[in-house]
Amino acid sequence: MKKMSRMQELLEIMATLRDPQNGCDWDKKQTFDSIIPYTIEETFEAVDAIERQEWADVRDELGDLLFQIVFYSQLGKEQGLFEFEDIAGAMCDKLVRRHPHVFGEKDADGNPLEKADWEGIKAQERAAKAKPDAELSILDDVPTSLPALGRAAKLQKRCARFGFDWDSVGPVAEKVQEELEEVMEEALMVDVDQERVDEEVGDLLFAAVNLARHLGTNPEMALRKANLKFESRFRKIEMKLRDNGKNLQESEPDELENLWQEVKRDEGNKST
Repeated sequence: MKKMSRMQELLEIMATLRDPQNGCDWDKKQTFDSIIPYTIEETFEAVDAIERQEWADVRDELGDLLFQIVFYSQLGKEQGLFEFEDIAGAMCDKLVRRHPHVFGEKDADGNPLEKADWEGIKAQERAAKAKPDAELSILDDVPTSLPALGRAAKLQKRCARFGFDWDSVGPVAEKVQEELEEVMEEALMVDVDQERVDEEVGDLLFAAVNLARHLGTNPEMALRKANLKFESRFRKIEMKLRDNGKNLQESEPDELENLWQEVKRDEGNKST
């Protein structure tokens, strides 16, 4: 007897968990909408494990993420929408379609007859999916559920393909400065309009993302690293305070600033 693949085993375990009579009560009551938060959480946990380069954790977290896909595929199967094989098949077809320079015909010397055109092919796919009377936009498939920094970069990159962009980094940096000045103008008003401040801060962040893009930096990853660096340094401040028999509540802002600078100096000395 041919041994069942672990993938098939996982699919059958999922079906058992959803079995109306013998399944798990928690799994049986879940819906497409209810497991969205878990999918997001598992995605970030996988990213965290990869960044930490804890490979056993990476394996486990990717398994948790795969389970989310299996869960969705089981829900789809129950509702007659799609199955796991349909998901995998659609992905195979998409990868082949979007890489004609790899999977397409070659000339006698082995050179591809079609050039790589990822965005162009995606545009054709958007047009094929659109309703007959729909007014198409190049931004139609940029998900609103993306993290704001990543979505800003994706919107900008998409528009840049059609020439809606600056030619050099100089004007982009000037735009950041301009937006910062507008934020401060609103923030220093006698009667502060919080909605206007929020709007101007949003414009500033959007401009900062544009600057990151022009510098070849992924803004989401850059901010994640900045968060980690800040967290590491602040934990060291807390440690120094504990070594001195103090805590945050007993410390003055000037003392915390001095410790912050001390931590930065310590890091600088270690890197030399």
